[in-house]
Amino acid sequence: MPAVSFQNVSKTYRTARGELQALKGVSFDIRRGEFFGLLGPNGAGKTTLISILAGLARASGGRVLVHGHDVQTEFAAARRALGVVPQELVFDPFFNVREALRFQSGYFGIRHNDDWIDELLAGLGLTDKAGANMRQLSGGMKRRVLVAQALVHKPPVIVLDEPTAGVDVELRQTLWQFISQLNKQHGCTVLLTTHYLEEAEVLCGRIAMLQLGQLVALEKTSDLLSRASSNVLRFKTDDALPPALAAQARVTGRVVQLPAHDAVEVERWLALARESGVRAEDVEIRKADLEDVFLDVMGKASREGAPA
Repeated sequence: MPAVSFQNVSKTYRTARGELQALKGVSFDIRRGEFFGLLGPNGAGKTTLISILAGLARASGGRVLVHGHDVQTEFAAARRALGVVPQELVFDPFFNVREALRFQSGYFGIRHNDDWIDELLAGLGLTDKAGANMRQLSGGMKRRVLVAQALVHKPPVIVLDEPTAGVDVELRQTLWQFISQLNKQHGCTVLLTTHYLEEAEVLCGRIAMLQLGQLVALEKTSDLLSRASSNVLRFKTDDALPPALAAQARVTGRVVQLPAHDAVEVERWLALARESGVRAEDVEIRKADLEDVFLDVMGKASREGAPA
């Protein structure tokens, strides 16, 4: 039995302009103990899918199961198996950190779990903030408390919806160290959505990609990476690229990146740049990463208008 099962899930919203189909028959399973990534551009349907999983929205069609429990007909059992860290910084301003965690425990009928709360505080770097009022915490510290609240009832499935958005490097390292420990040592299943693709590449064993409410990729991370160009030519320039280069390039400010399968292709791109008067600086060749794969998959899905 999978930890999470999305079965032909669809979601349609009614708007002033008519109906908006946010999800279009999405189906995939997440195995128990898996560290799973859910990627997609803004508006792809990731948050809608997470909201349906967490019981915050109702699917227009299909089913979602958590450890075999339907999130609609067996809501209490499904929700007890989930620990959800939302994107938004939602907190009660009237309690300190320890009190907030105790109240969160009470929602699941759990009492006298201070030992586990202490472990959460230590693991997330919150021990010295246990007596601080939630209003006194920085955004990064509030984010840590949200993670602790999601884990306070020891759920077997952890859902992290953009957990490191807008937080510092220290929090990212602390969070991933603690979550990875729960995944590897305690067998917790982790579902991660993130725009930091380097995090997904390092942490996730499998990845699903959504585009316009449809599933356009579902593979092992290693298999996705093996499909990419073996190398990427990267250089900086202040000059405008000729059409032949611009059509193949990914440009970020002064940085130009081009797919390069071998040395012949590298030389071809550089020769074309020289012939066009493009002055290339800081030239380097690197291995393709998940960002390259992501942009390639999204580009193909947009051009074809259908799942890959």
